[in-house]
Amino acid sequence: MALLAKGKIFGAALAAVLATAAGAQAAGKCGNDSSGFAAWVEAYKADAKARGIDPSPLAGVKYDTGVIRIDRAQHKAFSGTVDQFLARRAPASYVSKAKSLWKSNAGLFSKIESRYGVQPEVLLAIWGMETGFGANSGNKSVFGPLATLAYDCRRSAYFTNELDSALEIAQKGYISAAQMRGAGFGELGQTQFLPSKYLQFAVDFDGDGRRDLIHSRADVLASTANFLRGHGWQPGGGYGPGQANYGVWNDWNRASIYQQALAEFARRIAN
Repeated sequence: MALLAKGKIFGAALAAVLATAAGAQAAGKCGNDSSGFAAWVEAYKADAKARGIDPSPLAGVKYDTGVIRIDRAQHKAFSGTVDQFLARRAPASYVSKAKSLWKSNAGLFSKIESRYGVQPEVLLAIWGMETGFGANSGNKSVFGPLATLAYDCRRSAYFTNELDSALEIAQKGYISAAQMRGAGFGELGQTQFLPSKYLQFAVDFDGDGRRDLIHSRADVLASTANFLRGHGWQPGGGYGPGQANYGVWNDWNRASIYQQALAEFARRIAN
C-alpha cells in the first residue's frame, strides 16, 4: 500500500479539496484523539445528507487507532536505501512473477499500451509493489479509516473529500459498500486507488459495464494506465531518473524512495 496517497492534488482535485474544506468545517471540529469522533461523525452525516450524499455506510463506524498510528509513522515505511526498499517490496521473486504475468497476459498489456501509451513493465511494477499483484489488496472496510482520517486534524479536508468520494461510489452503485474493502487507508483494489481517483480514472476495460478494480485484471491495469496518462505520461517515454516520465511517479506516490524503487523495479522487469 502506498501510504502517502495517490498523487499530488492538482487542478480540479485541488478545487474539490478546497470545496470540501467548507464541508469539513460544517461537519464539526476535527480532533487528534477519539474523544470527539462520535460527535464529528453525526455532524458529518447530517452535513452529507444536506449535500445529497447518503451516509448510511457509516452506521456503526469506529475510530481507527491503527490507521492513525500508521499515518504518524509513515516515514519509517520509506526508510533505508532503494535496494533495501526493493528487497522488502519488490524482491527477485516479484520480478520473476511479473515477467510470467506479462507473458501470460501479453494481449491485454498490448491493448492497454496501444490505448494509453503506458509500458507493461510500468503497470506490473505498480501492481506488484502495491499489492503483490492483487494478493494483498486487504479486506478492511474503507469507511472506518476514511472517517477517522477525515476527523483527524492533520489532513481533514483532504480525507473528507475521500470520504465523500467513497460514499458517492457506494451511492451510485459503482461498488457496493460491503465490497469497498482495502488495506487500511481507504484505498480500493489491486493497485490501491483512493476513492476520488476511482471516480476520476477508473475505466471499464473488459466491457462488462462495471469499473471493477477489485476483481477485473483488465480494469485494474487499464485504470492504472489511465491514471498515469491523465497525469502526463508520455507514450513510450523513459521512466528512469531524468527521463520524460520520471516526474509522473510523483503523482502516484510522493515518497522519493518509492519513485526510485518503482522505476528500478520496472527496469528489472523489462530486462
